[in-house]
Amino acid sequence: MKKGTRIAFSALVGFIVVTLVAAVWPLPATTTHSAQQSATNEQAPAQTQSVSGKIASVEKDSFTLTVGSTISNQSQQLQQTAPKTMKFVIDKNTTVDGKLQVGASADVTYREDSGKNFAISVHVAP
Repeated sequence: MKKGTRIAFSALVGFIVVTLVAAVWPLPATTTHSAQQSATNEQAPAQTQSVSGKIASVEKDSFTLTVGSTISNQSQQLQQTAPKTMKFVIDKNTTVDGKLQVGASADVTYREDSGKNFAISVHVAP
């Protein structure tokens, strides 16, 4: 009987171990995948773009540019058919070369974030 009890006990312990391993096994993979995906989304830098046009309005922390010719996106030229206006946010990290004034021509390097255009650098033609 001892041998039969030992076999039954070993089978029961084996079943419990397999059940626990099967229950716990998917948890780390799912958590790790979500953490990696989240980290990847956070590390993706915003793509910079550049545009040229005439300054239509200037405010304390933003300005509007009328764009009518071309928009470049990392060496690709995209033609604009009709003029449009683009609003740019200026913050402490924005480099402004020249004076922002209505009617002046400007070249703007910017990034999009949360639906807003954040000016990285602005070069105003004299």
